[in-house]
Amino acid sequence: MKEVIDVGLPDIAQPFSWAVKARGLLFTTHGPIRADGSIDTGPIGQQTRLTLENVRRSVSTAGARMSDVVQVLIYMTDEGDMPVIDGVYREFFAAPYPNRSSVAVRALVVPGMRIEMVVYAAA
Repeated sequence: MKEVIDVGLPDIAQPFSWAVKARGLLFTTHGPIRADGSIDTGPIGQQTRLTLENVRRSVSTAGARMSDVVQVLIYMTDEGDMPVIDGVYREFFAAPYPNRSSVAVRALVVPGMRIEMVVYAAA
């Protein structure tokens, strides 16, 4: 049975939940979404930090810690942003790091949005 986790972010006009917990696992996806539902389209470091703060909020609300994250899938619109993303990522995760995949994509749904992360955690 799945349980939708209320992470405190507003509902958006798409059919999805911010975080879902099932069978001891947390499934969550985030981008640079502000608490009011607007999207941060600023510098990649700022977008990455906000994205990971949203991830941390979801993980914590589900009763887990960032050290419980087992996999992170990063989608970015410019592979040249990877060094900045890595720098911010290290502020949120310590070794041993989660399994990770990073993919450069042509675009994300919102113009100016440069990063999105899919995260799986033991919860």
